[in-house]
Amino acid sequence: MPLDWNGIAHVTKVDPAEDLPGDLDVLAGTDLVIVGGSDGVTEQNSLDAIERIQTRFPDLPVLQEPYSSSHVSSETIEAVDYLAVPAVYNGDRENFVAKHVDFFTQVGSKPEEVMGAGLPIVGDLIASRGREAIAEISDKILGEGYVIQNLDSKAATVSGVDSLYESDEVAGAALATESFYGFPIFYVEYSGTYGGPEDVAAAARYLDETVLLYGGGIRTREQTQEILDAGADAVVVGDCFHDDPERYRQTIP
Repeated sequence: MPLDWNGIAHVTKVDPAEDLPGDLDVLAGTDLVIVGGSDGVTEQNSLDAIERIQTRFPDLPVLQEPYSSSHVSSETIEAVDYLAVPAVYNGDRENFVAKHVDFFTQVGSKPEEVMGAGLPIVGDLIASRGREAIAEISDKILGEGYVIQNLDSKAATVSGVDSLYESDEVAGAALATESFYGFPIFYVEYSGTYGGPEDVAAAARYLDETVLLYGGGIRTREQTQEILDAGADAVVVGDCFHDDPERYRQTIP
């Protein structure tokens, strides 16, 4: 069943390697949580974060956005609503197509050897049951077209991004996401820096069915509203959730 994005305007990005606020009631008002990160992330701390959030807010949708297969297990797959798999347009080949092609090559030819494959999907589950397991989790996989617009960010480093897109290229990536790749999500990521509405407005013109997410530097309700007014379906807020929960509350529209 596809994720229903109606009513989702505020998304919280939770890094399982970071401390969660002691009072998770701060999440009241957010519409969806994405759990994921790169440094220090494991399957266990991912599962711990997912379960803590779901215990407090059992009706809040939770996605896992793993960077590595080691972040995922049958337990995390069962716990979350969806797995979000990024394809970084302005990253290197490894972070756009290589992980995906290598993974499905192994699944198709030797499913018993999928353990440890590069795509962030659980290897042991697939290896044990092959096509049956693929069928079981396929409804949970969401492809994300990704553009990273901050060269100084960790996201850019790990994804091999060495150049930024102009706004017309962001628009082209959005058009490709919906009309060619058919991904349900297009994500403009400024990763800690507020990029403003220009790229969002450029992308929004070409998206009807694909959801447009913006993440990066959101620290006020006014910034949230500016991005939503530019055409984003939702903002993604991460850093201040961990660093300043009271300021985080001010990003909720």
